[in-house]
Amino acid sequence: ANSSLKQKSGAVAVRHSSKEERKDGADERVGGLLEVDLERGEAGEAAVFDSAVVEGDREILQTMQKHGYIGEFEIVDDHRAGKIVVELTGRINKCGVISPRFDVEVKDIEKWINNLLPSRQFGHIVISTTYGIMDHEEARRKRTGGKILGFFY
Repeated sequence: ANSSLKQKSGAVAVRHSSKEERKDGADERVGGLLEVDLERGEAGEAAVFDSAVVEGDREILQTMQKHGYIGEFEIVDDHRAGKIVVELTGRINKCGVISPRFDVEVKDIEKWINNLLPSRQFGHIVISTTYGIMDHEEARRKRTGGKILGFFY
């Protein structure tokens, strides 16, 4: 547990979920972190997501953290749906979820990059593959396709 995240003020995003959403749509909610309006956050602020935490959330946050779009994050177990506290770095301009989850083959990743990202050198597409959740660059390196969850830049 990282106490520095708990001491941050200025939570910029709080998302609520009902118990029905957690039971019925847990699989569809993977990638739901990307639905939240993170681009409003400033560097040093913490975003608190009061939501049902699903397995894929950690991998999506690790992908964003690996590329420097967010700082540290903490998943808080409150014995209910759970909370996620994310330290914002101010680098996120836009993030979004793609629904329905389109299948993408390795050869088609370039088309999705052109459609979703502002340029080829800027931003990342999040893909759920048989090797786990990863960005489009890692999927290309591993020569695997999957389902598109969302994007961020």
